[in-house]
Amino acid sequence: MTVHAVVVGSGIAGLTVALHAIEHGCRVTLVTKDVLEHANTRYAQGGIAGVMFDDDRVEDHIRDTLVAGAGLSDEAAVRVLAEEGPARIRELVDLGVAFDRGDDGAFVKGLEAAHSYPRILHSGGDATGTAIEKALVARLRASDVRVIEHAFLVDLVVRGGRVRGIELLVGEHPDASPAVAGRRETIESDAVVLATGGAGELYAHTTNPSVATGDGIAAALRAGADVRELEFYQFHPTIIGTGDAFLVSEAVRGEGATLIDERGRRFAFDAHPDGELAPRDVVARAIAHRMELQDGRPVFLDATHLYSEDAAERAAFLARRFPTIDAAVRARGLDWAREPIPVTPAAHYLMGGVTTDLDGRTTLPGLYAVGEVARTGVHGANRLASNSLLEGAVFGARAGDAIAIDAADGIWRAPARLSAVAPVSVAPDPNAPAFSRGALQELLWEDAGLVRDEEGLRHAASVLAAWRAAARAPGSEAGFEDENLLVVAERLVAAARARRESVGAHFRRDVPSASAPAAASALTSLTTGAA
Repeated sequence: MTVHAVVVGSGIAGLTVALHAIEHGCRVTLVTKDVLEHANTRYAQGGIAGVMFDDDRVEDHIRDTLVAGAGLSDEAAVRVLAEEGPARIRELVDLGVAFDRGDDGAFVKGLEAAHSYPRILHSGGDATGTAIEKALVARLRASDVRVIEHAFLVDLVVRGGRVRGIELLVGEHPDASPAVAGRRETIESDAVVLATGGAGELYAHTTNPSVATGDGIAAALRAGADVRELEFYQFHPTIIGTGDAFLVSEAVRGEGATLIDERGRRFAFDAHPDGELAPRDVVARAIAHRMELQDGRPVFLDATHLYSEDAAERAAFLARRFPTIDAAVRARGLDWAREPIPVTPAAHYLMGGVTTDLDGRTTLPGLYAVGEVARTGVHGANRLASNSLLEGAVFGARAGDAIAIDAADGIWRAPARLSAVAPVSVAPDPNAPAFSRGALQELLWEDAGLVRDEEGLRHAASVLAAWRAAARAPGSEAGFEDENLLVVAERLVAAARARRESVGAHFRRDVPSASAPAAASALTSLTTGAA
């Protein structure tokens, strides 16, 4: 009997799972919340990390990843990532991804923070994610796969202790005139793969698209799957500080751009000896602290000294090397070849998620998770730059292979369940404001954002308890999204309260820890105003 696998999500992880499962003879249905091409993958600018050069070493990539993860990464998962990464990158090349090459035909090397070697490959300068998404979508459309677009994951179907399918809301178009309501649909399957991405919509400032509402994590929690380390949310340091949120890749700093305050002073070295190329969490907090000293005004990214002393030549270089960013900068009326541009931090990437083994299996038989929705153990407390696309490709391929293996012998394996951090009971805040998504986002940004403490986290927990206690009956996609955000927010805050130390992206000003990286300890004085 042909195995039927449902993949929920159409980024690099979901598309890779689908293609590998198809190669093994599985029947695949891929559902996506928007159109097939609209996934977080296409927003990835910097590139994909991998050991693709003779003078680089797998052991160095492993070490860099472990160091960035602040000692909390799973070394076995990191080794899988680094060792299998080159094969997955070559697979992308075979699919037609044109990574940038020099005049000699060799891949162009890119350097990003916390890498000891310039091992980042990019395509179209700063359009790597788009190039990968297009190639994978093209291959998928040429495959024998059913695609359902505008399909929202309402819940998992669980029977007999195993996942047996999904419930969907399909075809809703609230912006149409007249508005089109969605229809409920259940799809039965042998296996379900969550590739739904992260939860950037938890925060008032985010690099994520509006579809990133934690749907897969919330569905997994309701079904009883293990979810952990939601406290580790990475904030990207450099988002253009005017207009709609737009990420300025770390690769710009890798090329030599610097961070300066309103007085023109480089301040990143106050926080870490690597300055602008320190780990992301350190740089983001250093920017946030400097903004506090400037009454909330952005700092500046200075690229005016790159490439050439001639501004016209520099402008041509920036447009060639970073065409997507250059267009966004100029659309905002800025000229970054001649003047520094304002930047601020924003929520970017969730390192925790649905717990998996090295093949994407979750603690619930028949359920797999890949990409940002999954907690593979690779990222630990802080993701190394450009490891996210690689993780999606490597573990997506492994999950696609694992589904076929599990189906062949009829043993739907699941890793052992670990003890989970459940929300601590708190009294609902009687003065909580009325719930709205905007209110939730501001609450998380203020109380569970870049810098946290028990007072703020306790306040967030009590407001969330009040909101969760209110009776609601969602029927629209937006309503279901709000419920998912509340579920994930509650678990994130609980996890942040439980981890009483500062480590990686989880920084608590009230409980600096001896186990935290030296840079985090140094930042204690910055975030308490001692600097």
